[in-house]
Amino acid sequence: MRGTRILTGVSIAAATLLALTACNSGSPTSPGGTGGGEETGDGTPWTVATDVSLDGSPTFEAMTKRGKVVIGVKEDQPGLGYLDVTTGQRTGFDVDIARWIAASLGFDEDKIEFKPIASANREQSIVNGDIDYYVGTYSITDKRKQQIDFAGPYFITGQGFLVRKDSGIDDVKDVSDFNGKTVCSATGSTPISNIKENYPEIKTEEYDLYSACVEDLINGKVDAVTTDQAILIGYAAKYPDDVKVVGGLFTEERYGVGLPKGDEVLKDHINTLFTDGHKIWQAIFDKNLGSSGIQVEQPAVD
Repeated sequence: MRGTRILTGVSIAAATLLALTACNSGSPTSPGGTGGGEETGDGTPWTVATDVSLDGSPTFEAMTKRGKVVIGVKEDQPGLGYLDVTTGQRTGFDVDIARWIAASLGFDEDKIEFKPIASANREQSIVNGDIDYYVGTYSITDKRKQQIDFAGPYFITGQGFLVRKDSGIDDVKDVSDFNGKTVCSATGSTPISNIKENYPEIKTEEYDLYSACVEDLINGKVDAVTTDQAILIGYAAKYPDDVKVVGGLFTEERYGVGLPKGDEVLKDHINTLFTDGHKIWQAIFDKNLGSSGIQVEQPAVD
């Protein structure tokens, strides 16, 4: 499978070390007046840029013409991309990365339209122009690059497993440990594709939302949920009495910002933002995932 490495044994440790050490060495400032890392009056570590010009970016031109930016996100991933249906508040690392990018382009919160997009529909939504860019645990793969472009990566993680606390599963040495069991993930996601292509003895279940998989796990309908470990830790924090994360990193997943293919100007702008905005990136991480136990540093962009 291109874009995903199957890792076991010593390679798991190497992948973990990569996630811990891949570091951005750029300056803490960022383009468009968005950086320094100090919180603004509204509690955000960025400011909204003014007089932004991205000549040659048709995506930015479309944003400017409509007077708002439309961003594809997830809304069922605690700590990453989550919507509280009671309060209407969106929170998470990915959501704040999306806001930071929007601010660097001159769009404040009231000029952002968040649009939830299922994993299987992400490329088509970008190709169709339904969204300007996508930020939501979106792994960079060669297959996806045939249709869209990516800025980043802005985060590195790997495939892990979530199981019930009463399952008797305390450790996972290899993905094949789930042979004969039923594993659930989001339709079209990289982790479920990994299992279907490389581990035919594992039964799979797929839903549009990870939250549906977690519900089935808690109810005993599936044996495990698999996706990127960063996502699973968020669910383990939300349901600490019911589920737990087991195993190490069985793949390397590099999260990128999905962009319309060929918009090099916008891609370069976002990559420069990441390169020069280390303090802001760290503040966003600490706010959303710092208490999760994940210890990572910002990766260098490709």
